[in-house]
Amino acid sequence: MLDKMTNRLDFQGKALVLRAERQRVIASNIANADTPGYVGRDMKFSEALRAATGTEPKTMATTGGTPAAADARHFALSSTLPSSQNGKLGYTVQTQPSLDQNTVDMDRERANFVDNAVRYEATLRFFNGQAKTMLSAITGQ
Repeated sequence: MLDKMTNRLDFQGKALVLRAERQRVIASNIANADTPGYVGRDMKFSEALRAATGTEPKTMATTGGTPAAADARHFALSSTLPSSQNGKLGYTVQTQPSLDQNTVDMDRERANFVDNAVRYEATLRFFNGQAKTMLSAITGQ
């Protein structure tokens, strides 16, 4: 019973960590915008969140959002958050070629930074709201 109550908090907590990691990556891109040869990095947030929570999109091999084992000897998937997504950061696509081979587009990076910051704040508010709801349910108010 308690795990059902904490699953939502756990999901929001992992989303917060991933949003913070993406913010760090975007800030690194902005900081290296004038570095010759620097290749911008980014992550696909939805894929990183699926990996962090141990869920995958429904396919023939999955049931109920969790992967089905093909063999009884296979290990179960971990639902822990991988550090830096085990190097699963992708490279940004260069939209306008530059002479110094830098792929950072400052307009796109600024937009991504603001978008991610707003989504981080929204996730934080959801997390706080769920925590307050659980606290009021526990205290009976």
